[in-house]
Amino acid sequence: MLTAKQHELIRFIQQRLEETGISPSFEEMKEALDLKSKSGVHRLISALEERGFLRRLPNRARALEVIREPGDTTPARSIPASDNVVAMPSPVARAPQAANDVIELPLHGRIAAGAPIEALEGQSTLPVPAALLGPGEHYALEVSGDSMIDAGIFDGDFALVKRTNSARDGEIVVALVRGEEATLKYLRKEGGQVRLDPANAAHDPQFYRPDEVEVQGKLAGLLRRYH
Repeated sequence: MLTAKQHELIRFIQQRLEETGISPSFEEMKEALDLKSKSGVHRLISALEERGFLRRLPNRARALEVIREPGDTTPARSIPASDNVVAMPSPVARAPQAANDVIELPLHGRIAAGAPIEALEGQSTLPVPAALLGPGEHYALEVSGDSMIDAGIFDGDFALVKRTNSARDGEIVVALVRGEEATLKYLRKEGGQVRLDPANAAHDPQFYRPDEVEVQGKLAGLLRRYH
C-alpha cells in the first residue's frame, strides 16, 4: 500500500521516463509534489525502494527505474481503501537495464584546491566513463588552484564526487565552509576542530569549528582533459 504522495511521485517519475527517457531531478520532483524541501523527496524515494516499487540504477546519475506500477485505487482483497492510500498490483516483470558506458554527470561549477571559492550550481553536464564511478549518486566539479597537486589533483581537472554528508578522517572531501564557500581538501579532526589539509607544502592547513564545515561529498575519481 502506498500513500497518496508516494503514488503521485511514482506516477510523475513514470510519466517523465516515458516522455524523455530520463528520470526527473530532485528539484523537479519537489516542485511537482509541492514539497518544501528535497529531503521530503529523498524520504519518498527511499520508502518506494524499500517497498519494491522503485530501483536506483547503479553508476548512473538521476537514474530511477519503476519496477512496480500504480494500479487502480480500488482496495486489494478485503483491505479498506482510504483517501490517502491506494492499492497496487503485483510486480511487473522487466528486463534489467545495463549501465551505459558513458554517464552524464551534473557539473556544478568550480571548486577550490587552494583558498575556498564559491561552489556554483550549474545546469551543464560532464560525460564520464561509467568505470570511473562506484555505486551511489555522483556529480562533477572543476578544480581551481594548486593546493592538491601532491595528491595528483591539478588546476583544470574535473573532480568526480560521490554525494555524502560524512567521511572518514584522512579522506579527500568537498567541504562547504560557513555555508558559502567550497574547497577540496583532506578532512581531519584535531582538538575539537576540523582541519582541512592541502597536499602542497606551499599552502597552510585551514582550521574551522565543526559547525562551520559541512561535508558535501568525497572524491571518487578524476577526469583530465589534455589540450
